[in-house]
Amino acid sequence: MASSAAITHDVLATANRIGATQRVPPFKVMTVRCGSRRNDVDLRGSELVIVPGLGTASADELEAKLKSPMCRRAIDMLTRAHATGAMLAASCASTFLLAETGLLDGRRATTTWWFAPLFRQRYPEIELLTEQMVVAEWPIATGGAAMAQMDLMLAVVGRFAGPSLAKACANYLLLDERRSQAPFMAITYLASQDPKIAKAEKWARDNIARDFAIEELANAVALAPRTFARRVSATCGVSPIQFVQRIRLETARFLLETTRLSVDEIARQIGYAEPSTLRRLIRRDTKHPPGHFRPAA
Repeated sequence: MASSAAITHDVLATANRIGATQRVPPFKVMTVRCGSRRNDVDLRGSELVIVPGLGTASADELEAKLKSPMCRRAIDMLTRAHATGAMLAASCASTFLLAETGLLDGRRATTTWWFAPLFRQRYPEIELLTEQMVVAEWPIATGGAAMAQMDLMLAVVGRFAGPSLAKACANYLLLDERRSQAPFMAITYLASQDPKIAKAEKWARDNIARDFAIEELANAVALAPRTFARRVSATCGVSPIQFVQRIRLETARFLLETTRLSVDEIARQIGYAEPSTLRRLIRRDTKHPPGHFRPAA
């Protein structure tokens, strides 16, 4: 993914430029291509190997790519680099390359939110934290979708050159701190990967204006509550309550952005008797009050 590679170089170059005013530039950067048939690439002595995003559009394409000679060489390179002491970092679909090495087994990681169901299916030994933008548990760090490479690189700068330089880079590049992918995750897309959960999502939207129990939702799609909970978790990475909350919050944001309805009226339309509940959930998930999503006058 061209933007991911460029972000990697730009953030490290910025860190070097700012850091050079006080000391020796903290990063020496080398670019390695693994598309070549050559097998003499030697990463020994590297402190960190960063893998930009693969830029893969679909789960089928990603699974095919992981079997390709290019990706198998990359996986071998990462395994050897880690064995000689290198730390590893990757974002978006490239987190699958790290998972393929087996080095993430028993560890926590994140990945691009739309590939989360595939990641859970392929790597059950990894604790996937889909909502997190970055999981930096060194010696391995992972980032979420596409532009999370920016967040991952700030974590790299913080780890290797200190948090003050990471903050300076963020200010220089106008990068806001983003801890969660949750506000960007489209629950409809995730639910569509399981027919029963897709049906549950539609039923929840059709009944959004009233309060209903999770048992009623599970019954509407002919699943036992425990089975429903397992399938929601496997497909969307959330609990049934969070599944319904996400649908309600998506609808609330749409109404805030496209209508002049009051927050109280929107809360009633999406099934919350107390508007304070909607305000609290919006602040929790987005770090902004509801008024932030109103269009400019």
